[in-house]
Amino acid sequence: MRIPLSWLAEYVELPTNTTPEDVHHALVSVGLEEEDIHRFDVTGPVVVGQVLEFTDEPQSNGKTIRWCQVRVSAEDTDQGAAVRGIVCGANNFFVGDKVVVTLPGAVLPGGFEIAARKTYGHVSDGMIASSKELGLGEDHSGILRLSSLGLDPEVGTDAKALLGLDDVAVEVNVTPDRGYAMSMRGIAREYHHATGASYTDPATTVTVGTGSGFSVTLADNSPIRDVPGCGAFIARVVRGIDATAPTPPFMVSRLALAGMRSISLPVDITNYVMVELGQPIHGYDLDTLTGGITVRRATPGETLKTLDDQVRTLDPEDLLITDESGAIGLAGVMGGATTEMSNTTTNVLIEAAWFDPVSIARTARRHKLPSEAQKRFQRGVDPMVAGAAAQRVADLLVEFAGGTIDALGADVQVEGFTTATEISFPASAVKDFVGTDVSDDNVWRILADIGCQVSGSGDTRTITPPTWRPDLTDWPTLVEEVARIVGYDKIPSELPIAPAGRGLTHTQQAKRRIVTGLCHAGMTEVLSYPFVTPEQNRLWVFDQANAHDGVRIANALDDQVSRLRVSLIPGLIDMARRNRSRGLWDLALVEAGSVFIPQAVIGTEDIPVGAERPAGDVIDALDASIPAQPWHVAGVFMGAAERVGVGVSQRVADVSDAIDAATQVARLAGGDLQVTQATHPSFHPGRFGHLVVNGTVVGVVGEILPSIAHELDLPRRVAVFEINGELMLEILGSDPHTMEPLSAFPAATQDISVVVGQDVVVGQLQDALAEGSGELLENITLVDIYRGEGVDADKQSVTFALRFRAQDRTLTQEEATEAKNAGLAKAASSFGAVLRG
Repeated sequence: MRIPLSWLAEYVELPTNTTPEDVHHALVSVGLEEEDIHRFDVTGPVVVGQVLEFTDEPQSNGKTIRWCQVRVSAEDTDQGAAVRGIVCGANNFFVGDKVVVTLPGAVLPGGFEIAARKTYGHVSDGMIASSKELGLGEDHSGILRLSSLGLDPEVGTDAKALLGLDDVAVEVNVTPDRGYAMSMRGIAREYHHATGASYTDPATTVTVGTGSGFSVTLADNSPIRDVPGCGAFIARVVRGIDATAPTPPFMVSRLALAGMRSISLPVDITNYVMVELGQPIHGYDLDTLTGGITVRRATPGETLKTLDDQVRTLDPEDLLITDESGAIGLAGVMGGATTEMSNTTTNVLIEAAWFDPVSIARTARRHKLPSEAQKRFQRGVDPMVAGAAAQRVADLLVEFAGGTIDALGADVQVEGFTTATEISFPASAVKDFVGTDVSDDNVWRILADIGCQVSGSGDTRTITPPTWRPDLTDWPTLVEEVARIVGYDKIPSELPIAPAGRGLTHTQQAKRRIVTGLCHAGMTEVLSYPFVTPEQNRLWVFDQANAHDGVRIANALDDQVSRLRVSLIPGLIDMARRNRSRGLWDLALVEAGSVFIPQAVIGTEDIPVGAERPAGDVIDALDASIPAQPWHVAGVFMGAAERVGVGVSQRVADVSDAIDAATQVARLAGGDLQVTQATHPSFHPGRFGHLVVNGTVVGVVGEILPSIAHELDLPRRVAVFEINGELMLEILGSDPHTMEPLSAFPAATQDISVVVGQDVVVGQLQDALAEGSGELLENITLVDIYRGEGVDADKQSVTFALRFRAQDRTLTQEEATEAKNAGLAKAASSFGAVLRG
């Protein structure tokens, strides 16, 4: 919302020399957000001049310029001669016209500096300006003739003050719940609350008339919620206007500062009153209407040509303004082209209505049709200001367009539409819930000052919020209002003390421990976008037998990246590619986050209205339609795992690094991980496996197929892992960590080399050795796999290091050997393992 200060000063007392920064500071103190300051950016000497004579001079380029003699002051001054020679390319002015002259030293919008310049064979000592050059509008077709604005000022008058170019506007951000602040009326009231300056409600200065005889029917038989689509409709008629009459300069400049361009006098007046009172107004050319007006919902297939010359196919939820010819406007959003006011309009029907905010918001979003009216309606408009707004428009049309107010009109309202809400409010609630000590008398004064009716006596009283505050619905909202007016800076800052037994859950702690542990191990945590292509989802899904495109995003920013990820790997790969393209080749990246697994049914056919709480079965249906979103953790490794150094040779990252990281994840979660060999079309054969916890596959690990890595502009060897962390933590339990006492006795170590078939999975062989060795086995580590001379062609020799320890004694080598032989026996029975000679 932009607030011209000259306009604000009409409704609230501004101290002398008030700056825009002062106004911003005051409004911020009552909860509005500071945005910007807007000026016309016109500086230096800009005066009223009068054309004394001119000579048309055709040029060789086909253009005709005018060499003009223009009086800019009554007599010569230190700033220059009273009569200036000025070159002008426009031809829409005449001798005797009074115009706006920008003299040397002036600066116009865009940083355009005015100086005496030689052009077309003359020295042009200034410039005669158009409306666009002054920043007053988009019209640059000709010179701004002051007579066209109904002005006849003295020569030499300061044109900036005359045209409002010296005004300034402050801009604030208005939150959705405070629609009343989308008006000068509301902003002036807020300034009054912030500073105590005297305030005059502009709605109370209008003497509201009546009108009757015009047919208006409210026929909304299918509201989208338990609120009428149109609660009130005020119509007034003004006849005999001159639609071509000029818009007053003050109105043009204020609208420009408010962010609206001047269109025509009737349209400018409706926009002016909308900004002034917060009530959107629409004007119809009365002579183009067929019969009376009916407010109803659209019928299937119905169309409307709106003011932007677009033919729109309407939805049955759209609320329409219609006459006997059909739809003539999208209620509260945009009018129709057939009844638009034009330069030939002489009789105007003024509409001021209240429309359901939810209905207006849905219509505007559906048709992608934002408008100034829609912005206000969807935030909530004061239902009691419509009469004053319609009367204000009529009065201005009479004053500036020469019209006459007709007795024809309408005042229609749904029964019970403006029923007031009464709230029982204890003054002590402010202290109890905000911590600010405010006296009871001050509480009642503040509530009355914001427009509430306070009735009753004692600590608890009955509060009736004003009609322009639909956000005040219960006592907590009233507490917030009192705190806002008293000042947020008065609320004490006290750090709450968490009660015992609270904090992160075991699962939350485990998730943090996993990510932190991987980062401590040297990985770098990243965060990628969850949006991927259908091809990426099919390529990297765990279960290739059930590969799918993933959940489609209805309003994707990029149609090519329109799916929610089913794996973290695509995002990590994209991150690795981006870093590699910028010269970072050695990477170990980790990401933790949600993936999105489609359900049998995704989404619902009917979306409930956002302003009402859906029924329980509707909420259950919505919950059931949401994709499953398990928490995953994944990593990618490429480049050097160990860099060349003194006594150190370079080692390229491979699948072993990914396995180590995945094992670390399981250990940080309080469990053990097994790796079983598997295949996947996107991974290198022989270098891909499943990650298993307590017999359940929870993830994958492997090296990307070299051909795929090449297509992705990655090095030949790229290792990745991904674990369904949520599933893993569920398997391990909510608090999987158990503490085992450290043995004070030394360990006994043994090595074992066995010969097995090459088809035996080493991990399964290791599990068999561990199971057979029993409880004394503390650790088993794979040392070597050998295939070659001395071992049959279809065999492999596998060597393990075993460590044994007891809690209550020092083990003898005989005990350790006995445990090792038990493990060998288990491996022999399971895989035919033979001790290597």
